[in-house]
Amino acid sequence: MDMYCDKIGVGELSPELLAHANINPSTGLATDYLNHFNEVVMLLEMLPDIPDCAEDVLAWEPADYITHFSASKFSAKELAIRAYGAVDLPLRNALEKCIGEVDQEVISLQKMLGSAEVTGELLQIVQDKAVTVIRPLLSQAGSIIHGHLPDETISTEESTQADVDALFS
Repeated sequence: MDMYCDKIGVGELSPELLAHANINPSTGLATDYLNHFNEVVMLLEMLPDIPDCAEDVLAWEPADYITHFSASKFSAKELAIRAYGAVDLPLRNALEKCIGEVDQEVISLQKMLGSAEVTGELLQIVQDKAVTVIRPLLSQAGSIIHGHLPDETISTEESTQADVDALFS
């Protein structure tokens, strides 16, 4: 058996090594990835007070997990990249889907900032979207990193019916 098999919780991806590297020992994902997005969201939130931040917002580019860690100063970036390859597929897919939504939202705001006259009203709209749409998506991404998959298998209608059924049981 290969001593270096890439499986979360085994060998080089043991819970102790992952935890020591600030990587979730049960999922193999690192919250450090979210720093890439937290920076741009912070800039978006500051825009009404500091409009000059728009240049930095426009310069921001999406980065997937591997790209982020490859370019980062994260001390255990090689371990983070290796662990990512061993992350359970549903978890990795959920994170990538969530981050894809964050990317789309930021790019949408970049387009607004780049193509319209920058007014106080526009900056307020951008800030509001950062707070009400992007922050909750980043919170969801953090939950995924900690092993909590969003439940997309139950529709709102089914959920409501299940709640009603539970009341009468």
